[in-house]
Amino acid sequence: MKTLLVLSPHPEIAETIRAGVNPGQYRVIHRVETEEAEPLLTHGMAHVCVVDVELTGVQGIWLVEKLRRRDPKCPIILYTGAKQSEWEEEAYLRGVTHVLSKPVRPRALNALLDRLFATPSASAVPVPMARPTEVATNHPSVAPLTSASQSLNSLRNFSSLLAHSFNAEAMLRQFLLQLREIVSLNRAAIFLRPPVSPVAPLEEGRRLRLAGALGLAPGLLEHFELSFDTGLGGQLFRLGRILRRHSDEVRADVEAQKEFELLGGQVAVPIFDRDSLLGVAVFDGRITGEPFTNAELELIFHLLEQVGLALRNIWLHDQLAGNNEMLAGVLRELNSACVVVSRDLKILHANKMARKHFGQTARPTGEMEFTDLPSALGAKVYQVLRTGAGLAPFKYEPEGTPGSIFNVTVTPFRRQDAGLPGSVLLVLDDLTQSEQLRRLEIEAANLRMVKTMADRIAHEVGNAMVPLSTHQQLLAEKYRDPEFRASLDNALAEGVKRVNRLLNQMRFLARDALVTHEPIPLSSLIEEAYQEARKYQPAKAGQLKYENGGKPVFVTGDRAALKHALTEVMINALQANPADPKVGVRLETDPNGAAEAGLSIEVQDNGGGFSPEAMLKGVAPFYTTRNVGLGLGLTVTRKIIETHHGKLELVQAPAGHSGIVRISLPLDSASAEV
Repeated sequence: MKTLLVLSPHPEIAETIRAGVNPGQYRVIHRVETEEAEPLLTHGMAHVCVVDVELTGVQGIWLVEKLRRRDPKCPIILYTGAKQSEWEEEAYLRGVTHVLSKPVRPRALNALLDRLFATPSASAVPVPMARPTEVATNHPSVAPLTSASQSLNSLRNFSSLLAHSFNAEAMLRQFLLQLREIVSLNRAAIFLRPPVSPVAPLEEGRRLRLAGALGLAPGLLEHFELSFDTGLGGQLFRLGRILRRHSDEVRADVEAQKEFELLGGQVAVPIFDRDSLLGVAVFDGRITGEPFTNAELELIFHLLEQVGLALRNIWLHDQLAGNNEMLAGVLRELNSACVVVSRDLKILHANKMARKHFGQTARPTGEMEFTDLPSALGAKVYQVLRTGAGLAPFKYEPEGTPGSIFNVTVTPFRRQDAGLPGSVLLVLDDLTQSEQLRRLEIEAANLRMVKTMADRIAHEVGNAMVPLSTHQQLLAEKYRDPEFRASLDNALAEGVKRVNRLLNQMRFLARDALVTHEPIPLSSLIEEAYQEARKYQPAKAGQLKYENGGKPVFVTGDRAALKHALTEVMINALQANPADPKVGVRLETDPNGAAEAGLSIEVQDNGGGFSPEAMLKGVAPFYTTRNVGLGLGLTVTRKIIETHHGKLELVQAPAGHSGIVRISLPLDSASAEV
């Protein structure tokens, strides 16, 4: 049987040719594109290629060249509706056998095919002259050559299965046709279990549905199934061998007898993939009514085992293709731009967002190329492909769109046994909107802080101005009163003190660097800070206990700033127990884990300790437990200490114990002792 490969975008031409040729002599296969017919042409399984093409331009000649590259020896017949003499001549020069005009005329086509496949008569074959010592007839090489030719021809016919290596139904159909041609098979039906799926019910995997049939009416088995639990499927599942209709096992199984009778079969053959049972093939005898011999059934069993392996590969391919399609769909719908680049700098995948940001709409194909990526990103991708080392996520701002910002990750894909990655995944997350929202949130937070600060400052300055305003109103009337003048002096001092503290807090909050950098003796600094703090403590009593470990300690930094920071801590310590304030300061010098030493200053009061809320919010701006003040004391202290590369901590103390504020500062070893 000869194979006619019809290449046409219109299936009507293929149907006309199929109806016009002898079905017992010619098999017609229709394909739309050259790529679909490539397996048939590459393996030489097409005897004639019939092409529907217009010879009015170079496109038809390009198609002929493609066919010639894939199969140089296959005769080519062109059917054309419009042609020009120069292109027709060019087609003949490119190896076309005949150029015919449409419509298809079956008689002319059959005559042309008969001429192509006509074999020369025996009389026309020259007989070589025999040498005197040889006999011309019965040449010893004739029989082996004939046998090899027959074997190769059978192998060529059977290799047509490879053309359907990704289509289980078409492969089984071709397999049954080959069996009919080789062993004269009358009728057959093949039932397969569905591919294993983790989401399918357990009982679904034991049902066998029709996958291919030969010599049976299409509607007969439309709703018919076998099962691994009963009937033929159950018998083969238990026995694992070929089962004949008149065997003892079938006589004892009524369900198996009914299935044999319905299918008109004489023998059931299991289909294995060397590991598990995939299905059941039910065969009748030959078209002459003779049964198959045991040797033939044994060969068919082994052939079906190879078919089972091919089916498993098809299922695996379908599963991989499904997973790939699902993954491609997920990547396609992501809001992030995703691009997969191969080692040869080809774009393997680019989703919609990537095409939106980088694709060249003017390109005819519409596909992305590596040159479409900005040079900054392309250089990063090339670096990862050549080194195999991934990059930390980084920010990218396109030059042409100011204000846009992306977070970029470049991830290499490599196999375990491969040194360099085979491809790279480039992911760009558009942070433009989120960055704008973040800036708006920061601005809103700053505005809220400014509002709170303005409200607190107005309240604090107002409190300081009330006694001054009162005394100013009475100044003209009671100026000569000594008691009034003393009260005025006290009000002025208190007001100036409160306003100066407020100004200092604002000044140090606004600083981000040290004004001066000098060595400072810590003992005198602590004493000055304590005396300054006592100005804000109305109680007359007060006690400072200072422990420095028996040696003077110096720190390097801004004296005024450090003094203000310690003053704020001392004020909190004195206010913890206004009736009998006691403040303890303890210094400790120890290594902080680096090459240089660290200084720890612990300031402890004799109050009731910090509440859980104060532990969490103590250093937050505007947090206070008193009716006066802004609540910026510890906030300013933390800012000053962090400017000196230090750390401020509120130490958790047991319930009922006094609170401890710890200040950690870096300490140069050269200035630790004088």
